[in-house]
This record gives sequence, structure tokens and C-alpha cells, in this order.
Amino acid sequence: MLTGIHILMSYKCNLECDHCFLYSSPKAQGTMTLPQIRSVLDESRKIGSVEWIYFEGGEPFLFYPSMLEGVRLARGMGFKVGIVTNAYGAISEDDAEVWFRPLADLGVAYISISDDSFHYGEGDSPAKRGLAAARKLGIPTAPICIQKPFVEAMPGQDQDKGAPVIGGGAMFKGRAVEKLTDGLPGRPCHEFTDCPHEDLQSPSRLHVDHYGHVQLCQGLSMGNMWQHPLSALALEYKPASHPICGPLIKGGPVLLARQYGIEPGQEYVDECHFCYLVRRALIDRFPEYLAPRQVYGLEEK
Repeated sequence: MLTGIHILMSYKCNLECDHCFLYSSPKAQGTMTLPQIRSVLDESRKIGSVEWIYFEGGEPFLFYPSMLEGVRLARGMGFKVGIVTNAYGAISEDDAEVWFRPLADLGVAYISISDDSFHYGEGDSPAKRGLAAARKLGIPTAPICIQKPFVEAMPGQDQDKGAPVIGGGAMFKGRAVEKLTDGLPGRPCHEFTDCPHEDLQSPSRLHVDHYGHVQLCQGLSMGNMWQHPLSALALEYKPASHPICGPLIKGGPVLLARQYGIEPGQEYVDECHFCYLVRRALIDRFPEYLAPRQVYGLEEK
């Protein structure tokens, strides 16, 4: 059941991390306006089952006034609100409190703060100061900690599945495919027969961006809400007839590649790695469903 709508305030970010699956950077385009935020919230209410609204990016605090007004509107509609940020403005705990206090006053239910070597390295950081300030203000919070990928185990090393185990938590899509896959062990493409990370049959969350793309997974859209209302897209979604989700549900990335005649390589790190590269090869054939191009490191047309 669909319970969460994630508003991508922007693909723009003050940082340009190697593991970013959205290719966010200071140069990225696509920022939500207040009228667009209002439309997303109105449509979310029509769906009937949505409980949570998340504001994320990119970095949503780059557009603090619009985000704050969006939080106020969402709370006024009875939604629980979460935020995902790198807390770049927390140059001191006092500064962090100034940024977070209005959110606490509005009853924000959760703040996730990126705190890892990709963002700030070790030691004191804006993320740690932001976490401390959120806790002081009584906002439930937790860090998001992603490490550089590493090999936890190879076949025969205390594990029986016969496949390498990659640790670190990075998702191998977006910029991570470009920056983080070299040197990692791969698996034969025929092993990737399902999607282990997203419930494409009955999604519990959707991500909506400035361009109107309603994404089931980064770069995998069920349609465009500026062309067809979000509530209708969500309620009328038929996964079996979706040209990308249908094959993925039935047989994973390997079936998607076979169905559309994509010649796979020999090995991939995991399902996301294979799926992402197949989808990128299909992007010009299915521009409505493989969008936005931003997520594939391509310029919008």
C-alpha cells in the first residue's frame, strides 16, 4: 500500500558525492516551486493511503523557504513529515538549532542526516552538529552512513551462496556506477532474476521531482504528474503492463535485457548495477518511463 510520497526539492546539491545515485551536484537543474509542492500535496491527499511526506533532494535546505512552507502545508493537511539532508548549514550547533527550530515547531517527525566519508570525512562535521541539534530540539533523527564499497566475503569465505558479498551500503546506480564499481568482483548476469530492493508490484513510496516524474525507483517512472494527475497515476498503476516494471517483476534485469534485445556484459556487481545499465541503454526507447535523464548522468532534452 502506498503510504509515502517523497518530494525531491531539487537535484541540486552543494556536494558532488561519488556514491550519489541521482547524479546530484551544484550544477544540477530541476527545482520544485511552491505551486508544484502544493499540487503534489493536494494529489497525495486524494490518494487516501498516504501518511508520510518526505522532503529531500539533492539538498532540500538549499531552498529552505520553499521547503519550510511545504512542511507547514503538509503538516496542516495532517501528514507526518520527514526530511533528508546533509545539514551543510550546521557550521555550529547554534546555527543548526536556528535552522531546525522552525521544523521542530511544525512537528517534523523525522530528520535523516548524511554523515559519512563521502560527505565530510571523519571527526567533527556539519552532520554531527546537525544530529546534536535535532536531538536537543526533540526531533527524532538518525545518521545515514555509507562507506566506500568493500568486499566482505568471497565464495568459500564463511558464506555458502557462492557469490561475493559487497559491503558499504552504496547503491550501484547513478554516479556510483561511474565512480565505485571498478575493481569490485562481479556475478554472471543470468543470476539477476529479481529486484531485491523495490516493491514494483505494490510500492509503498513514490518520488516526485520538478519535472513531474513519479519514480518507483531512481530513474524508473510510472508517468508524469504534470500530464496525468499523481493520484490517478498511483491508483491506476498496472505493473504488469508497464514496459519496464513488467519484465523486472517477472524475471528481473536479465529478462528486461532479453525482452528488448540488450546484449548484456559478462558480470555485474549486483542487481542494481545490471538493471541501471540496461535501463540507460533503453532510455531513448522509453523516455516517458526511464526518466529523468538527470539520474542517468544525461542532460534533459
